[in-house]
Amino acid sequence: MIRLFWYIILGTLGIYIAILFIPGVQINGEIYSFGWSKILFLSGLVLGLLNFFIKPIISLITFPLRILTLGLFSLAIEMGMVFIVDTVFPELIIPGLAGLFWTSIIVWLLGFAVPKKDKIKAIE
Repeated sequence: MIRLFWYIILGTLGIYIAILFIPGVQINGEIYSFGWSKILFLSGLVLGLLNFFIKPIISLITFPLRILTLGLFSLAIEMGMVFIVDTVFPELIIPGLAGLFWTSIIVWLLGFAVPKKDKIKAIE
């Protein structure tokens, strides 16, 4: 349960950092309005849920590809997750493949901050 919370927080943070630093990535609406923050949180929530439930299944299926590419195929999986979020929320604008790539890089790197299962047991 704590890992799911981490995925949601880091998904939201990743999209927010992408909006701040990647040109063209934006949410339609006035910045820091209620609608803007609601779309940011909901897109982070969906991204966190996808990374928690769907990504492990896809990672298991594509294990041979991840071995052949020395783990870089995980970035392609992350790009797919971000693309799904971009498709679900039309208010979230991620222009082109470059914007999708750099947003995925941010979310992928933040994913390393999620504590592993054995570390969570030590915290509890």
